[in-house]
Amino acid sequence: MDPDFAKSVKEWTTRPEFSSPLVDHLPLSDTIPSPKQVLGNHIGVPNKLHSQEQIIDYFRRLAAAAPDRVRIVEIGKTYEGRDNIVVLFSNAENMAKLDTHKRNHNLLADPRKINDEQAKQIIAETKPFYFLSAGLHSSETGPPEMTMELAYRLLTEDSDMIRKIRDNLIVAINPVLEGDGRSRYVDWYHQSLKDETNDLDKPGGPPYWGKYIYHDNNRDMNFSDVNARQLLAFYLDWKLPIMHELHESVPFLYTYSGQAPQNPELDPILYGELPFYANYEMSQLTKYGMPGVWTHGFVDAWSPGYVAFMASNHNGMLRMYETYGNGGATTMLRRVDGGVAANNARGGNHLKRDWFRPNPPYREVMWSIRNNTNYMQTGVLTALDLAATHNHTILENFYKKSKNAIERVKRDGPVAYVIPAGQKDQSRVKFVVDQLLLQGVEVGQANAAIRLGDKSFPAGSLIVKLDQPYGPLAKTLMRIQDNYPDEKLFTYDDAAWTIGLMTHTDVVEVTDKAALGVTTTPVTNFTLRGSISNAGPGGYIVLDNGSVNLAVLRYRLKDTNVRIVEQGFKLGKTDVPAGSFIVPANARSALAPAVVELGLTAIAAPANLGASTHEVAIPRTAVFSTWGSTEKVGWLRYAFDQYETPYDLIYKEQVRGGNLRDKYDVIILPNQGRTARDIVFDIPMKGKPLPYKKNDQFKSLGMYGESDDIRGGMGTEGLSELRKFVEQGGTLITTGNASEVPAAFGLVDDVTAAPAPGDSYAPGPIVKAKFLQPLSPIFYGYNTADTVSVRWATNTLLNVRPAVKGKVLMEFPGGKSSILSGFMRNADQIQNQPAIINSELGEGRVLMFATNPIWRWQTLGEYRMLYNAMLNWKSLGGLTGQSPVKPAVAPAPDALPEFDDGTKGKSARTN
Repeated sequence: MDPDFAKSVKEWTTRPEFSSPLVDHLPLSDTIPSPKQVLGNHIGVPNKLHSQEQIIDYFRRLAAAAPDRVRIVEIGKTYEGRDNIVVLFSNAENMAKLDTHKRNHNLLADPRKINDEQAKQIIAETKPFYFLSAGLHSSETGPPEMTMELAYRLLTEDSDMIRKIRDNLIVAINPVLEGDGRSRYVDWYHQSLKDETNDLDKPGGPPYWGKYIYHDNNRDMNFSDVNARQLLAFYLDWKLPIMHELHESVPFLYTYSGQAPQNPELDPILYGELPFYANYEMSQLTKYGMPGVWTHGFVDAWSPGYVAFMASNHNGMLRMYETYGNGGATTMLRRVDGGVAANNARGGNHLKRDWFRPNPPYREVMWSIRNNTNYMQTGVLTALDLAATHNHTILENFYKKSKNAIERVKRDGPVAYVIPAGQKDQSRVKFVVDQLLLQGVEVGQANAAIRLGDKSFPAGSLIVKLDQPYGPLAKTLMRIQDNYPDEKLFTYDDAAWTIGLMTHTDVVEVTDKAALGVTTTPVTNFTLRGSISNAGPGGYIVLDNGSVNLAVLRYRLKDTNVRIVEQGFKLGKTDVPAGSFIVPANARSALAPAVVELGLTAIAAPANLGASTHEVAIPRTAVFSTWGSTEKVGWLRYAFDQYETPYDLIYKEQVRGGNLRDKYDVIILPNQGRTARDIVFDIPMKGKPLPYKKNDQFKSLGMYGESDDIRGGMGTEGLSELRKFVEQGGTLITTGNASEVPAAFGLVDDVTAAPAPGDSYAPGPIVKAKFLQPLSPIFYGYNTADTVSVRWATNTLLNVRPAVKGKVLMEFPGGKSSILSGFMRNADQIQNQPAIINSELGEGRVLMFATNPIWRWQTLGEYRMLYNAMLNWKSLGGLTGQSPVKPAVAPAPDALPEFDDGTKGKSARTN
């Protein structure tokens, strides 16, 4: 054993009970390089973090030193070109048969290929994969450090426990899933955080981890992030029965147990497995004398959108730890209750003993990154020991859950989901199909017209039969979330995610078992195929089918004069909707390939349309972001980049600099921060300056924007410049909680903002919204004869005076009946509340969305409203300064008066 390691670890561990006999020692090896030999220090050294490049290099050295026991799988590159790898460890015998173990996992994952007797034989011969991932959240700095020591220990230690793990498992480690963010956070820590020791008043992390979505990369349900997609592809190739995410937050170690509310589409076996592991870990670490180990009270099993939930979604098991961390390697005094009473924390008071927290943490503790490593590694080794002891059970359960997924459809409905052919916007159908295929769900295309129950579907309709291994996942994604078990329960993330409602795609649930026998052709990809005719005397009409791709077309035709049809009309037998483009004939060379690729339809335009039009000029667009809350802005940036949208990303520096109208036509202030004050004043001006700039020492800083000091928001100076921008003819678009800014800081009249009532709770349900002014250009591409589905979460509510109700373009009907998926407590809170307000200011206007039309990579059906606002920025008010108003319906001459003079009720009772 290495005496220097033992001495150092004892010194860095702040109390004896914060370690265990599993991690207080480390072997010396003549053949395997230790972390200290490569990095210059043992893991857990104070005040030093290691970059993604250093960590990956260390794992490559292990693979070079022990090629018979280590294999590296390259799964891709990050946005900034860093390597993303998975490293597999086991004994030499198991690794020599690694391809066989991989093949066997794939067979067990699809019971249609084998019978029960064959499964028994495969299970007896197979070592299960146990996957660990670290570094998904870059501020959670301990897990990537710990995995290096864990890997070395697995290769070199000769204890009974470690031998059993090597003999009975194949351990897979993804040491840094968000590689760009890891290196950026390490630079930021060494520049700005290393000397910070006040846990109640410490600066936050860098403005960016990865390119777009910051902490939300663990809420990326549709796998927008390149790292998550790479991990998903690896999962579907290897079929891992256990994926264990390593996170940091609550004291001292929380182990996930899959508490309620639970997704009922997942196999009940899972909900027995999760507490089995969690309780064993809790009991073992408590036995070692380690306080603050608990389970049950933190994260539930409702949302399927966490990254490693891919395992549970595919009949495996997601496991997760939250270990106490300092956001770096600085040892500091921590107040576990944050300096205030902790009764309202998730899981209750962390200092209170309970059945799921038998030995609570201390109120105040001197905490180090070595403490973090000790807890996490002790937990992981305990979990691996339990898995190695029950390795056959892991595979038996994996096979049984996969088999149950197929067979339960024969007992329980529904049996399939149909995406009918002939939908107007095929790009939304493509989005749904692409998401299903990406996650391994089988999709078929009907070869002929079919009738199922009382419903008929044309040939070419897509059918997702649920008698497949990933049928429960398909059902989870496609069904309406009307089965929340108890509305008194809070959920950790969104309550609803129904993909058809979020994309405005027609998806039909089918209970007729005949659907399972429909002849289909497997769909391996969905390609858009638009069409274009010959030009007419007026050029081309590109029909508005509701797709965001219409905006993409406009951006591709940036040098072409395009006009937009303001009212729908008929051209022969063809309906030409409002919002359709008029494109000159001489643009065909650019128009034709774009129309075909984007799934649009271009027809001949007559010389005289007989309908009014206006120019659709590409706006000079800016997107504003605070430095302290870039996450939600990142989702909008991601969508804009996917849809080829030109924009500048601006910060307080550019807004304060003024002359905004000279540079931009549209400025978008997206949902971000928690309150309007956060958006305006951002990071407080206290403590030392916090520069975010490229420099020779910290090379990863300054990505996606630069600042000499990210403290202090746009302030009143910036608000003044935004006001000037609008008064001079610009359009300011605000979304979500950012729509409180114009109301709270006087940019608009007659609009007020107030927080939702305290007894309300709306964790992202999908609700109805009603068109009040259906002729507005905001609603081009929508069926304005009906309501529309939108996502809404507990947020600031907007209101207007009755005298100016004409400014409200769309409102929430509210009430229980307006909830389409998910749930909301006190649903009357949003009754008749504005969803979109269009308010003039000087020569320009402020357009306020109470919703957040671009919410993650999910609400595709709402995206078009924001694009309509941008592209029609010049035409949002018409000649009157208001949006086109739907004419009021005059009451009938004999209608009862709206007030009650005492006879109204009596008359009704008499009649």
